[in-house]
Amino acid sequence: MRAFKFLTADGLGVFSRFAWPLPGVGPGAWIESEVGLCRAGIHACRPIDLPYWIAPVLYEVELDGPVDEQPLKVVAPRGRLIRRIDAWNAAAQEAYGRMCFARADELLAAAPERRGWAPPPEIPLTASAQLGFMTARIAEQLGGTDAHVEERKRQSAWLVERLELD
Repeated sequence: MRAFKFLTADGLGVFSRFAWPLPGVGPGAWIESEVGLCRAGIHACRPIDLPYWIAPVLYEVELDGPVDEQPLKVVAPRGRLIRRIDAWNAAAQEAYGRMCFARADELLAAAPERRGWAPPPEIPLTASAQLGFMTARIAEQLGGTDAHVEERKRQSAWLVERLELD
């Protein structure tokens, strides 16, 4: 299965701190693990899951074996990094940040009494995960859980289109 994996700038898992074998001329080495949701296994995301896991570097990952599809991720016993998604760079991260700021403004325009919920302007545009989360929370506060989910879908669509992931 083709999926995606966000890592730190130095190739570490954001939560696990696992040092992934990075792709070079070809794919990286296969990694194997027993599967234990949120404890073990190769965790990755589908395009719809991208905004929940944003980090500095994005890779396409190939998963092998039975893939456990969860609401916000997928987990498999085996995986390898295929290629870095070079389109997820500083410019794309800043564009995503601008989109999130603009979307928060758009949402709050309908509720001017809630302007205090806006992301503070001192947050850097490259704080992508934080800005996406804040914008989704504003949507949720104004329209409930379904509005949060719809906002995350909007963010996913933006990422897929901008990064040409289809």
